[in-house]
Amino acid sequence: MRVAQELMTHYQHEMGSLTFIPGDRGIFDVSFNETVVFSKHAIGRHAAPGEVLAAIREHCN
Repeated sequence: MRVAQELMTHYQHEMGSLTFIPGDRGIFDVSFNETVVFSKHAIGRHAAPGEVLAAIREHCN
């Protein structure tokens, strides 16, 4: 829920919706505008605080 809270704090006025879709075997992927910006499955660890937010910011630039 930390990631959802970070996203809502920084992008609440810019996003139309935020949807979490549970995955199998602990998979946690975050897509932004149809692009995967973070994948726990690919890197083998949980996101550090602020890491998903930073990935979205980088994708926007």
